[in-house]
Amino acid sequence: MIRKILIANRGEIALRIVRACRELGIQTMAVYSEADEQSLHVQLADEAICIGPASGAESYLRADRILSAAEIGDVDAIHPGYGFLSENSEFAEQCESCNIIFIGPRSETIMKMGDKAKARETVAKAGVPIIPGSDGPLENEHAATKVAQKIGFPVIIKAVAGGGGRGMRIAHNAVTFAKEFQSARLEAVKAFGNGELYVEKYLESPRHIEFQVLADMHGNMVHLGERDCSVQRRHQKVIEESPSPFLDKNLRNRMGKAALKATQAADYVNAGTIEFLVDAKGNFYFIEMNTRIQVEHAVTEEATGIDLIKEQIQIASGNRLGFTQKDISLTKHAIECRICAENPSKGFIPSPGEIELYSAPGGHGVRVDSHAYGGYTVSPYYDSMISKVITFGRTRKIALDRMYRALSEYLIRGIDTNVDFLKAVLMDPAFRQGEATTSYIEEFLARMPKDFLDKQSKD
Repeated sequence: MIRKILIANRGEIALRIVRACRELGIQTMAVYSEADEQSLHVQLADEAICIGPASGAESYLRADRILSAAEIGDVDAIHPGYGFLSENSEFAEQCESCNIIFIGPRSETIMKMGDKAKARETVAKAGVPIIPGSDGPLENEHAATKVAQKIGFPVIIKAVAGGGGRGMRIAHNAVTFAKEFQSARLEAVKAFGNGELYVEKYLESPRHIEFQVLADMHGNMVHLGERDCSVQRRHQKVIEESPSPFLDKNLRNRMGKAALKATQAADYVNAGTIEFLVDAKGNFYFIEMNTRIQVEHAVTEEATGIDLIKEQIQIASGNRLGFTQKDISLTKHAIECRICAENPSKGFIPSPGEIELYSAPGGHGVRVDSHAYGGYTVSPYYDSMISKVITFGRTRKIALDRMYRALSEYLIRGIDTNVDFLKAVLMDPAFRQGEATTSYIEEFLARMPKDFLDKQSKD
């Protein structure tokens, strides 16, 4: 078993890893920026070291500073969490060269599956359905236009190194294609330092459904069922749930087998996620593999009863999975809402600042993963998410009702949040009936009165 882990992240995921390590009897070392000195993960870790200024580019994205901290702390392993360096193959390779265990897949796997075009090619060879599109990165706008015309509009332009909706544009016709292509390239260069793009057929109003996978070093692999992540705003997930209200047993089995095919084709080890788009007829298509733990991992944990962070550490330690596919079932329905410091009435702009009053919900079937507390300052330098509320129960209705109750007793004062907006979504008939697709939020807002968000913020 690993003796000591450096946590190369911040916020709720860093705190989540600290807690898992404590239960496993593993020492922890936190790293933090100057802005995070008073963060809970810093206070609860066994050791902590500052690695730079508030800017993520000068702290959490500085592999050299993190590795220096690892050397000072004499750690056995590094857990990257999600975001920052979690899918950086060079960082994983540097860990390997320093004889530090990277708690995640091998560096070459991250590189292969992080390149969206290579990932498509890899899983397609294994027989996993992919969306029609270019075979690889496109040399220029002219080549991209020819592909778009061949597969037919609308199309989606994606950054090869993309993620989180950045470097992604939709072109509905040939007239707008050139403009969207250039916009995607500029954003990709700015976000990832890589302007390579590819083009796919755009599926209008599909469902976004992903399968959690685990694979050990001994060739054992399982999937832990699906998460429905269709409720999104600007390609950013807002609400996730497991199981999906759309999938039946047959479709779940077929998608689960496809997810395992993709995992095997990638020669994957540790926790990962196979993401699909699913149309109204149940046709599904691979879109990407996330080679890290996901923000929404807690949904799967509560639906299956399996601790994914502990499993990551056990796998990285060289242990075999303690269960097989037949041992796994979705015994509960779980839902997660992302609570963000943002103002929905002002275009969901971030709302950094000091939290004057903080009281999280609780009770049976409620879990809150958060690093926030009264007096904590939400920094403008990082993502605006301050917590995740997860509710679970025997049925979807129980989980939904429990979520509404939990959000109703969530007290956060001093900053704006999206709590009231989420409550409105939870009561919307289309969402309650399980009809949400990736265009749901836009359609929901279009159905609401013009002053709807203003009223939500005042209430």
